[in-house]
Amino acid sequence: MKKIVCLFVAGLFFAGSLSAQTLVQGTIENAPQHAAYTPSFKVDGSNRSIRNIILMIGDGTGLAQIAAGLYSNGGALTVTNLQTMGLVKTQSADAYTTDSAASGTAYATGHKTLNYAVGVDTEGRPLRNIPEILADYGIISGVITTDAMTGATPSSFYAHQPNRSMTPEIWADLPGSSLTFFAAGSEESFRKQSEQTRQAIQEAFTLVHSLQDVPAGTDKLGYLPPKAEVRSFREGRGDFLPATTRYGLDYLASRVQRRKGFFMMVEGARIDKSCHANEYAPAVLEMLDFDQAVEQAIRFAEADGHTLVIITADHETGGLSLQETGDPSQGNTGGRFVTGGHTPIPVPLFAYGPGSQFFRGIQENDEVGRKIIWLLTGKKQ
Repeated sequence: MKKIVCLFVAGLFFAGSLSAQTLVQGTIENAPQHAAYTPSFKVDGSNRSIRNIILMIGDGTGLAQIAAGLYSNGGALTVTNLQTMGLVKTQSADAYTTDSAASGTAYATGHKTLNYAVGVDTEGRPLRNIPEILADYGIISGVITTDAMTGATPSSFYAHQPNRSMTPEIWADLPGSSLTFFAAGSEESFRKQSEQTRQAIQEAFTLVHSLQDVPAGTDKLGYLPPKAEVRSFREGRGDFLPATTRYGLDYLASRVQRRKGFFMMVEGARIDKSCHANEYAPAVLEMLDFDQAVEQAIRFAEADGHTLVIITADHETGGLSLQETGDPSQGNTGGRFVTGGHTPIPVPLFAYGPGSQFFRGIQENDEVGRKIIWLLTGKKQ
């Protein structure tokens, strides 16, 4: 009897704990579905030479976010049609749960750092990022994001600042970067910077606010569209991410000289922002949009034969799980969030192309960065 009473009391305590926990629920109905692309896999996992690497980061994207997109899209995504998978542990140098700056820096430099740090080590010293390292080998680089150009993830690939909140300083790092192409938000944010910073950026890059205005023969291009064109997908962003991904890949490919290649980082930033707000339907829409950008990268890699595509995340956001009922054929799914912040859950990694086999299994985020450098330069960090 005593044992039964103890179990009963424990059960009440457990139930009370669950009821006290905040579970934010949401659904999406009739999600806009797209046809998932399946490549031929002819060169996937092969030992063919790698000239180009495309790193795609779905900010905040864990397995549940991918599953939400998968089932909302009728049970198929381009990213889930790939055959090579792994997992990435995302801890930073000083925290069990990372932020985007520390994780972005790990991918961009091959070194872990402190939360909030952008492109610097744990002592605040600059770390060489992938574009800087590759420039020594004649390999060019680009960055695309649906975030501001000074967002934590894109900043990690060109800036060196102790805190991600140092927006003017991060903008000021851009003209001295090793980027050949960038596309991000926004024209309005750029206009707010000092005259000195604006002038330096315009001297370093041909700066446009529409891809229709790109002059022929441009050597270094910066694309900063109006803020309305990089807002959330739900608010009418349109095809900015997949269309700009394709444009950026073609732009870099057209500027590759003497068989040397390029590196491109593409970020779907607003999956994370939707999950922070515990907004399920917008998160699904962002995931579906990101998958269409993935398709552009995979199609490019398939045609090129010497391009490796890596799709992963900086961390998971929201502790998302899926509801028990849904109808994938109709694009109807639902989910529950348990937090408005990040979680330490390992994130999925998908890879396609020659060298994809090096990304199987469980790895650290900084390990991914070091592998990218090694595959493009032949030098291990």
